[in-house]
Amino acid sequence: QVQLVESGGGLVQPGGSLRLSCAASGSILRNNRINAMNWYRRTPGKERELVAHITSGGNTDYADSVKGRFTISRENTENMVYLQMNNLKPEDTAVYYCHVYFMWNNYWGQGTQVTVSE
Repeated sequence: QVQLVESGGGLVQPGGSLRLSCAASGSILRNNRINAMNWYRRTPGKERELVAHITSGGNTDYADSVKGRFTISRENTENMVYLQMNNLKPEDTAVYYCHVYFMWNNYWGQGTQVTVSE
């Protein structure tokens, strides 16, 4: 089992920044490395969207809507993944979820709300 806990969401004005963090834990991680770690987001009435992806080697990929504004990073030794979000827009308002696919299972965090509003 892997537990994922996100933090760092909140209310921010357009153009502002937030940094999300996700901590992965579980005894199974003592001798195994998580490969890809992802950030998704969901807004009411929309499909869940993959926002950013990072491999254990540091290769990254982003949704077109956030390229140039968001940066995903990770700390492998601590099983942490981060999402730096700059120049936030109202359309970035969503619940953001940390996700990993590990040992043939999908694991999700509980989500953290990001609201971009005046």
